[in-house]
Amino acid sequence: MIKQIPNIITSLNLLCGCVAIMFAVSGDLVSASFFAFAGIFLDFFDGLAARVLNAQSQVGLQLDSLADVVTSGVLPGIVMVQLLSEALTGTSLDIGTIFSDTANSTSIESYLPFIGLLIAVASGYRLAKFNVDIRQTTSFIGLPVPANTLLILSLPLIISFQAGQQITEVILTPWFLIIITLVSCVLLNAEIPLFGLKFKTWNFKDNAVRYLFLIASILLLVVLKFIAIPIIIFLYVLVSLFWKPLD
Repeated sequence: MIKQIPNIITSLNLLCGCVAIMFAVSGDLVSASFFAFAGIFLDFFDGLAARVLNAQSQVGLQLDSLADVVTSGVLPGIVMVQLLSEALTGTSLDIGTIFSDTANSTSIESYLPFIGLLIAVASGYRLAKFNVDIRQTTSFIGLPVPANTLLILSLPLIISFQAGQQITEVILTPWFLIIITLVSCVLLNAEIPLFGLKFKTWNFKDNAVRYLFLIASILLLVVLKFIAIPIIIFLYVLVSLFWKPLD
């Protein structure tokens, strides 16, 4: 039973992703975001539990990727669809209305939000590459899907809890959201080496950049809250581009 603990944690990640999708489809992006964050938190600890319990398995590896496809692939795609719908029509996307209302179905605003689903496709492809890429053991090639999910899901949280009218208008600009969608798809699959946050030792000299990045991230979150998340993701990519070596 102990050997199944990592798989149970991964399964809870998958469950959180499914619940989050249900909220996202209904237009409740805040609840969807919090369930997604819970899933990503569990995703971090399933691997740790597997190493501590010496319970790594091929089943666990495949289950982890399948859970990530849901929580960090399909979900952020749906969230982006809803954000684009809000930006274009002022309301959440109603699938039933699109396909039942002939007049509405001819409007480009009804279908343009589906561009957000490119995030789901790009995330699935990135996870498939990760599973067969032997280079990505202690570092990453391309933006990890959980990091991209945090970026996308920070947008509705900023709108709901921190944004004034000007910030909300910027985020809910269709071209801004389309650009974020396309950039995230590129970053997910770009041949850009990014440092990992797994510590081989706790020695500060060997992990100086990791420690400094984590400290800076915590400080940014305390001061800026949800607005800090896009800044942290940008900082992560920027630091990775200039820090060598990555191992």
